[in-house]
Amino acid sequence: MKWECPACGYIYDPEVGDPDSGIAPGTPFEEIPDDWECPDCGLSKSKFVPYEE
Repeated sequence: MKWECPACGYIYDPEVGDPDSGIAPGTPFEEIPDDWECPDCGLSKSKFVPYEE
Protein backbone atom coordinates (compact mmCIF):
# COMPACT_ATOMS: atom_id res chain seq x y z
CA MET A 1 0.00 0.00 0.00
CA LYS A 2 1.17 3.54 -0.79
CA TRP A 3 0.96 6.39 1.72
CA GLU A 4 0.43 10.10 1.06
CA CYS A 5 1.66 13.23 2.82
CA PRO A 6 -1.47 15.35 3.27
CA ALA A 7 0.58 18.55 3.44
CA CYS A 8 2.40 18.36 0.09
CA GLY A 9 1.07 15.32 -1.75
CA TYR A 10 4.30 13.27 -1.63
CA ILE A 11 3.55 9.57 -2.17
CA TYR A 12 5.57 6.94 -0.31
CA ASP A 13 5.74 3.86 -2.52
CA PRO A 14 7.19 0.79 -0.73
CA GLU A 15 8.50 -0.56 -4.05
CA VAL A 16 10.65 2.58 -4.42
CA GLY A 17 11.39 3.35 -0.78
CA ASP A 18 13.22 6.59 0.05
CA PRO A 19 16.88 5.83 -0.73
CA ASP A 20 17.97 9.42 -0.04
CA SER A 21 16.78 8.95 3.55
CA GLY A 22 18.21 5.44 3.90
CA ILE A 23 14.89 3.63 3.33
CA ALA A 24 15.59 0.73 0.98
CA PRO A 25 13.23 -0.23 -1.85
CA GLY A 26 10.80 -2.88 -0.66
CA THR A 27 10.45 -1.37 2.84
CA PRO A 28 6.81 -1.40 4.02
CA PHE A 29 5.62 1.91 5.49
CA GLU A 30 5.08 0.22 8.86
CA GLU A 31 8.79 -0.65 9.04
CA ILE A 32 10.04 2.91 8.47
CA PRO A 33 11.44 4.43 11.68
CA ASP A 34 8.92 6.61 13.54
CA ASP A 35 11.24 9.63 13.28
CA TRP A 36 11.20 9.54 9.45
CA GLU A 37 9.79 12.67 7.85
CA CYS A 38 8.40 13.53 4.44
CA PRO A 39 11.44 14.13 2.20
CA ASP A 40 9.67 17.01 0.43
CA CYS A 41 8.16 19.05 3.29
CA GLY A 42 9.33 17.50 6.58
CA LEU A 43 5.91 16.43 7.88
CA SER A 44 6.00 13.65 10.49
CA LYS A 45 5.42 10.04 9.40
CA SER A 46 2.51 9.88 11.84
CA LYS A 47 0.57 12.39 9.73
CA PHE A 48 0.69 10.30 6.52
CA VAL A 49 -2.58 8.80 5.29
CA PRO A 50 -3.25 5.76 3.09
CA TYR A 51 -3.10 6.72 -0.58
CA GLU A 52 -6.26 6.08 -2.55
CA GLU A 53 -5.45 5.52 -6.23
